[in-house]
Amino acid sequence: MSYHITALDELVEQFEKLPGIGHKTAQRLAFYVLGMDLTDAQLFADTMVRAKKTIKRCQVCQNLSDSDTCAICADTTRDKSTICVVEDPRDVFAFERTKEYFGSYHILGGLLSPMDGIGPEQLFIKQLLARLSSGQVKEVIMATPPTVEGEATAMYISRLIKPLGVKVTRLAYGIPVGGTLEYADEVTLYRALEGRNEL
Repeated sequence: MSYHITALDELVEQFEKLPGIGHKTAQRLAFYVLGMDLTDAQLFADTMVRAKKTIKRCQVCQNLSDSDTCAICADTTRDKSTICVVEDPRDVFAFERTKEYFGSYHILGGLLSPMDGIGPEQLFIKQLLARLSSGQVKEVIMATPPTVEGEATAMYISRLIKPLGVKVTRLAYGIPVGGTLEYADEVTLYRALEGRNEL
């Protein structure tokens, strides 16, 4: 008969639900939490719950924000004539690290993947098209990853945008095929941004 502590097993199970966390790492994290004093453990738990309750989607670009409009959309110094379209908020953080892009963003919330049941209606494509109706936007940069899903998404959206008379470009391939923006270094991202091509 193996030795079990129900509360510990449940804590390990919760950590195992996180992406990239296997059983041994989950166990290590659970023991780390048990080693914290109660005040720190409570602060850790409260911070997670507070983040979940207060962080929402920006009404303009769908980025994560603690207010209705994110800091990037609210910044009057940003170039509103260019929108960089990305898969998720992590990609915005990657671009912002380059300190070379001063336009705005639009987060799709995923990529087209019929095999996984993700069609256009599951993504924030309608919201992107609504932003283009003002006539202020001159260029949309498709910065989806160079994967099958990323390419399909970029092509689908570019076909919707082109009739509106807005220039659509694609990131140049400084980013390896199959790679994700989140793990690309600043120089690679900057070169990809600089060498973007029209679709």
